[in-house]
Amino acid sequence: MDVELLDKAPSIGVEIARALVPTTRGGPDGTLPTRRVMVTDLEQDAERFAAYSRVCGFTLRDAVPATWLHVLTFPLQVHLMAGGDFPLALAGMVHVSNEMRLHRPVQVEEALTLSSSAADLRAHRSGTQVDLLGEARVGDEVVWTGRSTYLARGKRPTGAAEVSPPSSSDADGAADRQNPSKNARGADETSPKMGETPSALWRLPAGLGRTYAGVSGDVNPIHLSPLTAKAFGFPRTIMHGMWTHARALAALEGRLPATYGVSVDFRKPVLLPSTVGFSFAREGDDLAFRVTSKDGSKVHLTGTVA
Repeated sequence: MDVELLDKAPSIGVEIARALVPTTRGGPDGTLPTRRVMVTDLEQDAERFAAYSRVCGFTLRDAVPATWLHVLTFPLQVHLMAGGDFPLALAGMVHVSNEMRLHRPVQVEEALTLSSSAADLRAHRSGTQVDLLGEARVGDEVVWTGRSTYLARGKRPTGAAEVSPPSSSDADGAADRQNPSKNARGADETSPKMGETPSALWRLPAGLGRTYAGVSGDVNPIHLSPLTAKAFGFPRTIMHGMWTHARALAALEGRLPATYGVSVDFRKPVLLPSTVGFSFAREGDDLAFRVTSKDGSKVHLTGTVA
């Protein structure tokens, strides 16, 4: 695979603007870029990491959580998706699931080589899905890997096999899932073990999306204000799914081993302002968790730490 070596991590805002320039894309029948985008010798910003930890609820430590490494790799994903050779338009793509593995503890003072590539363009009952893969290395050692699955609603690849229709519980979700991550699959069915009432409530203020954007760099307009969210069909500002993911991981950090894998499905968007509930349960050696409405009736996110 060819490597596109960048001098520094790209600006997500600039990449979003680049993606809005009209261009002819291959669509569901197109081909994915065959290059890996890479940045080397990236020095982590300790002050930014401290701010990220505060916003997401992590205890500030020298060792970074897995979600922080996703934040650092995410601009490379957006750079790939914004390119003219990416077959699907970035606007309107929905992040439906995420999985990552921390292979060994990573310290904030360690310099990183980050890379991202695209894989597995495939049919989904609601359109077309694609995976964006991420990797972090310290020297030659792989210390973190991640996979983000995105859905482009609408057309499916020509000749794609018929996919069974969604169940009634999925039909009104923000992001239908054809291939949920293995550990998160069926997490709704584990809810009785966690209790129908959340064990903790989190109050999310109206400006939380802007606050998280400031520390993560993810300036997608749907997260910044009601006006820009409405332009994309949402009634109010919606919270970043990766903040919800990180906040759940922070709630479990005292139970996390030194190395772990975590997978989540993003089920329904969290509108701002709002109050959401969190609950978890141990299932064998794994921790299953979910974020719901405050009464537990609506599931926003399900996940598993293994």
